[in-house]
Amino acid sequence: MMVFRKLLFIMLSLMACSTNAFGSSRIIVVEVDGAINPVVAEFVATEILSANKSLEELIVIRMDTPGGLDTSMRKIIKAIQGSKIPVVSFVSPGGSRAASAGTFITMASHIAAMELGTNIGAAHPVNLMGGGRGGQAKVMEDKVVNDASAYIRSLAEKRGRNTHWAELSVRKSVSVSAEEAKRLNVIDLVAANLDSLVLALDKREVKLGGSIITLNTAEKNIIFKEMNSRQRILDIIASPNVAYVLMMLGLVGLYFELSNPGLILPGVVGSVSLVLALYAMQTLPINYAGLLLIILGVVLLIAEVNVMSYGLLAMSGAISIFLGSIMLIDSDDPAMQISKMILYPTLGMTFLFSIGSIYLAKKAHQLVTTTG
Repeated sequence: MMVFRKLLFIMLSLMACSTNAFGSSRIIVVEVDGAINPVVAEFVATEILSANKSLEELIVIRMDTPGGLDTSMRKIIKAIQGSKIPVVSFVSPGGSRAASAGTFITMASHIAAMELGTNIGAAHPVNLMGGGRGGQAKVMEDKVVNDASAYIRSLAEKRGRNTHWAELSVRKSVSVSAEEAKRLNVIDLVAANLDSLVLALDKREVKLGGSIITLNTAEKNIIFKEMNSRQRILDIIASPNVAYVLMMLGLVGLYFELSNPGLILPGVVGSVSLVLALYAMQTLPINYAGLLLIILGVVLLIAEVNVMSYGLLAMSGAISIFLGSIMLIDSDDPAMQISKMILYPTLGMTFLFSIGSIYLAKKAHQLVTTTG
């Protein structure tokens, strides 16, 4: 009898846990820390869809971003606008920002919140397509600004927020603190931290579609969602700095292997690095003229080993690689550019390595010729 009671108690406990896990909605939190790229967009959009399917209470996008790609931003906004549960944008922790694309995402959310010590704004669109200067470039810039201005205004109108400030953030790159944003009706509330935000949202009414719903956030479980392994790896290498270093490492590895056949290891490392770099470049605004210049430079360096050009081919290759590296990222957005602290040391090491490789290859070639 005692055994039966214990089994019954265990079964009832398991049923209670099961009911609590599957019968109660939760608060889902996704972290956006860095540039808005296609990997981040895929992650956020997927989690919004998943939260909708499991009928969660709401989803919080905890954000610290300098901006990112327009296409990625719009993918997240479309997911927010299509959501059947409330989406809350929360600029956090202190010291964070929702700049550029982050401002658009905040404006699109059902509820916009910020932590003290954060800022929002500076949403003026940057050039993601390259292009020259002059009248044609000015016309193109005006078109992009007007389009972005109309877009952010429509987002602000839909959520009942300050449309005038929204336009100014695009046209004049204005930026404000959390308290100022609340005063100007740019956001809905200021919270000290995530727990304070959850408490402040309890019993709050939110317009969702054509109806008004009341949030019940008290005593809800908070679930933090993370990127899967594939997304984490791609997000790391999608950084322009990492992608550039991988590409240069790949090209130098292949160059060393071709200059000194049979070493194997440089070729393997170079091939793997190059594949990862090319995969990452799918997520970046790449200028293919710059990429071709870099490849041409490597070809010229390889030719220097076998052709007596008195350094002319090597110099041409170095110039080609330098120009290609400067042109490689086709964007004026600082979040999408290669840092000079990465660019110049990488170029310097590449040139030193190439010169050393050329010297060793020519020395070996002369030794073979002499003994022959």
